Amino acid sequence: MEYNPRQVGKPPSPLEPMGFFTGVKWRPVITGVVVDVLVTFAASMLYDIFFVAKDLGDKGAPSKEALGEYWSSGEGLMAGLLIGLLGTAVGGFYAAYKAGSLEMKHGALVGLGSILFGLIVQYATEHVVPLPEWYLFAGFAGAIPAGALGGFLAEALKGSKPRSGSWPGS
Repeated sequence: MEYNPRQVGKPPSPLEPMGFFTGVKWRPVITGVVVDVLVTFAASMLYDIFFVAKDLGDKGAPSKEALGEYWSSGEGLMAGLLIGLLGTAVGGFYAAYKAGSLEMKHGALVGLGSILFGLIVQYATEHVVPLPEWYLFAGFAGAIPAGALGGFLAEALKGSKPRSGSWPGS
């Protein structure tokens, strides 16, 4: 409703900035981080089974050393990075869809949660799996935009939801 200065009554209240965490629903964000981790783990396993093991295994299953060598190579690091960012985008989509408002913010917070989870995992396994610094930087730099992209897609698809109630979860 627009303010009409000729209209008798109170003027509209002044615009105030919204806080960063205003309107955030934390349950979808936490669930989105869990979805991110699960999707990343499952996609990594599927990639292992269908692509890596097929290439590395001549007559049987490849050894742990061969798999570790592949995942430490440039190709393996890039595949891991893309799988991780895809998982973050899916987690951001899920959180944004469940939140139903401020979709990009919810998705970006899933990316932040992914960074925090990644730091914990990296600290816990630092001596087991040493990763190059560029890989860590690229993963952490891409996590928030990937989550926000998932939130953006959830917001874009919000209008395409069927009205008949046949949509899952409605």
